[in-house]
Amino acid sequence: MVKGLINGLVVLGLLAGAGCLAGHPRFDPLALEQSRLIDLTHAFGADTIVWPTEHDFRLVVQQEGETPTGYYYASNRLEMPEHGGTHIDAPVHFARGGQKLDEIPVERLLGAGVRIDVSAQCARDRDYRVTIRDFEGWEAAHGRIPNGTIVLLDTGFARFWPSRQDYLGTELNGPEGVRALHFPGVHPEAAAWLVRERQIKAIGIDTASIDYGQSTGFETHVALLSRNVPVFENLGDLRDLPALGFEVIALPMKIAGGTGGPLRIIAVLPPAQ
Repeated sequence: MVKGLINGLVVLGLLAGAGCLAGHPRFDPLALEQSRLIDLTHAFGADTIVWPTEHDFRLVVQQEGETPTGYYYASNRLEMPEHGGTHIDAPVHFARGGQKLDEIPVERLLGAGVRIDVSAQCARDRDYRVTIRDFEGWEAAHGRIPNGTIVLLDTGFARFWPSRQDYLGTELNGPEGVRALHFPGVHPEAAAWLVRERQIKAIGIDTASIDYGQSTGFETHVALLSRNVPVFENLGDLRDLPALGFEVIALPMKIAGGTGGPLRIIAVLPPAQ
């Protein structure tokens, strides 16, 4: 408990020191234990959803049991793609010369968050692309998206995890599976607007890609990653988040030269008043 509290104080101290809480009430570090932490990460396992052309996640047991000298020892080996499960896209994923995973400033991965609910639109159309009008509608209800915000898009598709048919629109693998993908994403014009007009830090979505499933040019990835805006994909259920007034901590495995990697992302809500 003490170690966890200290770690939490350090994280919140970093957030405050980096100016991540600008525009939102500052957390009292001493109230950490009353804060609500929401894990937005799907667990990695045999049912982890990956892109149809990727190999599935595998946890290979290397050692499990008593050793000849009398102590218990367990060790596994991970086999997984960079872009499977809940993960981050580094800028270099779609931008030549862009930041690699280990080069993304940590300040980009911590900060005030907003949740934009587009689940009703996506329920009507699996191929829906989030528009500038959706963002303007959110702002009409909640105020301007502050510069430097981490935007999380709630399409409602996290509820389908881990059913590939329901989540991706297909169970097929390989190029045929890619052609059969049907899930929502963000229109490239809307992505460019967020970067240009709201200067967002990062963006996340609860689908397999920030581009909708039928994309062939991945223009939304390009619009974001070419401006060094990291993308979080395959987020867990966002429904318990408020529209604003929370912080995001999104820390990936620090892979040297990586184009992406597994991500542990949480939302921190202030103590109940």
